[in-house]
Amino acid sequence: MVVIENGLLCTSKDHFIGDLVIDGDHIVALTPPGEGRKAVPAGAEFSVVDATGKYVVPGGIDPHTHFDLQQSPKYRACDDFYSGGVAAACGGTTMVIDHMAFGPKGCDLHHQFGVYKELAEDCPIDYSFHGVFQHINDSILQELAELVTKEGFPSFKAYTTYGYPMFDKDLYQILKVMKATNGLLTVHAENDTITNERRNALKPGEITPYGQATTRPNEAESISVATLLGLAKANDDAPVYVVHLSAHESLEEVRLARRDGQRNIFVETCPQYLLLTDDKFKEGGPEEGIKYMLAPPLRKKQDNDALWAGLDDGSVQVVATDHCPFTIQEKLENVDDFRRCPGGVSGVEERMPLLFSEGVLKNRLTPERFVQVTATNAARIFGFPNKGDLKVGYDADIVIFDPEGHHEFTAETLKTTCGYSPYEGISVRGAIEQVWLRGKLIAKNNQFCGTRGAGRLVARRR
Repeated sequence: MVVIENGLLCTSKDHFIGDLVIDGDHIVALTPPGEGRKAVPAGAEFSVVDATGKYVVPGGIDPHTHFDLQQSPKYRACDDFYSGGVAAACGGTTMVIDHMAFGPKGCDLHHQFGVYKELAEDCPIDYSFHGVFQHINDSILQELAELVTKEGFPSFKAYTTYGYPMFDKDLYQILKVMKATNGLLTVHAENDTITNERRNALKPGEITPYGQATTRPNEAESISVATLLGLAKANDDAPVYVVHLSAHESLEEVRLARRDGQRNIFVETCPQYLLLTDDKFKEGGPEEGIKYMLAPPLRKKQDNDALWAGLDDGSVQVVATDHCPFTIQEKLENVDDFRRCPGGVSGVEERMPLLFSEGVLKNRLTPERFVQVTATNAARIFGFPNKGDLKVGYDADIVIFDPEGHHEFTAETLKTTCGYSPYEGISVRGAIEQVWLRGKLIAKNNQFCGTRGAGRLVARRR
């Protein structure tokens, strides 16, 4: 048994000084300070962790990663499930839901689940998967219902652009099944016509990294979000989850739909859309700007501010990462034409420290809201009954923050294999001291001490 004493225990509802007691892989008691040892049965062996002056929070849940993603025939994300899991652990995240890559053309839904179960065997933290749509027919829709209701995979992703865009009819049919089965459709929402027409119209002098921002404007996202919400409403308020929302206009579409009565809308944003702007495409020249290639692109400070306000008032429920890193060399070899560059940046180890520093310690987020957007809400939305909070009976997934510590994201401190962070130069107040997964210490002072393959594939039910 383990007794974590005198910490500031932060739950989704409250924060208070107290003790937390772990027995095996579960939390068995939350007590007033100094009372935790009394919860240990007489004669039982236990160790003590002194958390005086520290924040004790639930292990983070990141519901948007792309480990080992084959993005194109040439490029594969450089973090696999082991290195990405190590990075997550050192960054305070103990559970991910990975968005799987497209499979062979014409494959059924089960195909990629088989591939990903093998890819994830070495994962050192707990995990699950979102399915992905490439085409829609009656067989796919029947298979979808089975995966949602019988196999523990209630969430699937549709893209409205890229290689297999889902258009209105496809989305409508998917939403009908999701409503009937209590599944959840997650959507990468960018208008396919706008993005492709703008990319195809670029002139030779316009294909520098900043071109990424001009070809994927705010309107491309907000139009797609508005269409998605309308289709969901027409399906009797079917549940939808907007991934990596980045534009303030998109957030206003969400608020409008909610004011009109829609209740099953869930919204995710990412640290890059809270803390970075499209100035990054220009600062330091193209060689620096190409590092920030991702979609949706970085936006303006106005969008940053709107998303922070959305977190504060509950309009945005989740902060995930879209962790999909590639090496600096892979980015730089496409500096002359951003359209060939693999898209994505790291984030799975930066998310929790950034939100603690920029959110909690700067009074943008209460401790309760921090817990909600990094763990609890994802657990509730995606169907983890015993994760995402500090409660008796819950998995002992725990992070201890030292608010007096400091951390820098550098090549020397990072666990991701890409060799850089989009957040380099940000001085993070607070440092993660310990990370526990189901009652076992897996990271301490930025050093991984867990076990390859210790993660579990967690079945979900919404």
